[in-house]
Amino acid sequence: MQADRLQAGGIPLALVLVLALTGCAGTVRAPAQPPPSLAEAPPPAPMPPPPAEAVVTGSAPATAAPMAHPADAVLAYADRVRGLPAPELAQEVQRLGETAYAPVRALQLAVALAQTRNAANVTRAQALLQRVQQDPEAQPLHTLARLLAAQLADQRRLEEQAERQAQLARDQQRRIEQLNERLEAVRAIERSLPTRPRREAPAASPPSSTPSSGARSASPRGGTP
Repeated sequence: MQADRLQAGGIPLALVLVLALTGCAGTVRAPAQPPPSLAEAPPPAPMPPPPAEAVVTGSAPATAAPMAHPADAVLAYADRVRGLPAPELAQEVQRLGETAYAPVRALQLAVALAQTRNAANVTRAQALLQRVQQDPEAQPLHTLARLLAAQLADQRRLEEQAERQAQLARDQQRRIEQLNERLEAVRAIERSLPTRPRREAPAASPPSSTPSSGARSASPRGGTP
């Protein structure tokens, strides 16, 4: 049917066959690739690159402020009361003495008492420091309490030594004054004694003439003539 139609259309049948054979010869099949050898292992897969570090664009979290040590309050108070005059220092002692016991306040009161330079107050301060050292709840303040107690002991020892030296100096001055008073009394007694008149030296007498032995023999022994 198609051949009749091609012939009817004016196309020779032989030309159609030649074109068909030429098209089949132009289609060349690609040679089949051989199967991969079992001995050849596939190359290892490349390692994936390490993940990039995430860049934190936000602000860093704020760190909590460190807690203040209880000894800081005591040291700051000691620096404040160091130069106080006596009336204000007495007011501080009275104010802290009226409050209830607390380790920090006890050390502050001990510092104020030590600044008065009074023997009774120093003894009271040493008792407060001893109480803080024996308080188990005041463990963070034990080191500072021992340091203040040692400082007060040295201060008291130096003050007692200075007092003894001053007492010796006063005793020596008193003895010197007593000796001066006795010496002045002796001089006053000497001045009160009456003065004695001076004795004049006797004049030299002329030599006396003694009679010779012949004259004595020639003198009459009897009565008068």
